Amino acid sequence: MNDTNLHPSVSEFKQFINQHPKLIKHIRKNGRPWQEMYEKWVLLGEDDPYWESFKSDSEDNKEEKKESKKDKNSELFSQLVKMTESMDLDKFQKQMDQFSSSLGTIQELIGQFQKTKENKQPPINERMGWFRD
Repeated sequence: MNDTNLHPSVSEFKQFINQHPKLIKHIRKNGRPWQEMYEKWVLLGEDDPYWESFKSDSEDNKEEKKESKKDKNSELFSQLVKMTESMDLDKFQKQMDQFSSSLGTIQELIGQFQKTKENKQPPINERMGWFRD
């Protein structure tokens, strides 16, 4: 449903909700119905001190972001530790040697193709039909 089809007060409430992200979290966390908050908003108005606790503080957001980054970093680190514990270093070394030799072979092939390409192209003067003096 578009905002154009909504009652004007409902559209205003949606804007109000977007300005109070903590209110959204509170409603979802407690399982409260939106209707209840809408009625409270209509009765109290936007400027009531009740809504101040639901405004998003930039400091709170910064701390939440820092905590989530720390959580992600610690999770990534723990995954890396688990991977290294279960890794067979000899097998890894063999695979790296195979990869290195494969790269060497590919480089040789590219070098050969470049040499044959250079040998097949006639000089610029001959391609254009010009003669040297």
